[in-house]
Amino acid sequence: MALLLDNQFSPLPNTSEVATKPFLDSVCHLPPFFDCLGSKVFAPIKADISGNITKIKAVYDSDPAKYETLQKILEAERSVYGSNWPKAGATLALMWLKRGLRFVQIMLQSLADGDRDENNPNLIRVNITKAYDGALRRYHGWIVQKVFKAALLAAPYRSDFLKALSKGQAVTEEECLAKVRQFLVNFSVTVDAIYEMYTTMNAELDYTV
Repeated sequence: MALLLDNQFSPLPNTSEVATKPFLDSVCHLPPFFDCLGSKVFAPIKADISGNITKIKAVYDSDPAKYETLQKILEAERSVYGSNWPKAGATLALMWLKRGLRFVQIMLQSLADGDRDENNPNLIRVNITKAYDGALRRYHGWIVQKVFKAALLAAPYRSDFLKALSKGQAVTEEECLAKVRQFLVNFSVTVDAIYEMYTTMNAELDYTV
């Protein structure tokens, strides 16, 4: 079966550094994930992810050898931007991108773990809410949080979401979730490694939009 998430993330080497090109090649397939959520309210998150991928790719393409890993991008920009770092360049773009990726990670893991609203088992609001609370809420002001609450009301049924994730194919829920679990293995390791890198390099910023 084909799945929207079939483009797999590569295993990380022993150094735990994330190679830039394979990362960009894989992550560029993720924005359509937000189309599966149905509501146009999720379009800004999709656009934000796409825009940040473009910014990181532009830096990488300027010197692929120099920016072989994401860590090398951050290290180089720390020297270039000085006191404006990390709120500049690809460093800032990756900071927001990893939050979008964490949203995807938590939501899919929640689905794979079988988290459900017992009163409304065919809704995915509980999974989306868990992802939003874990990845994005703290960085959003009350206006953006209100917009998210409105998006929840338009969230698709669980069955419709999994069908969209399966590109409209007639597959069982368990078949789809098995693919999701397979996807999450390297994806989760990659996202966790990027978060660890930001912590280690003191590059994390805690402001709201």
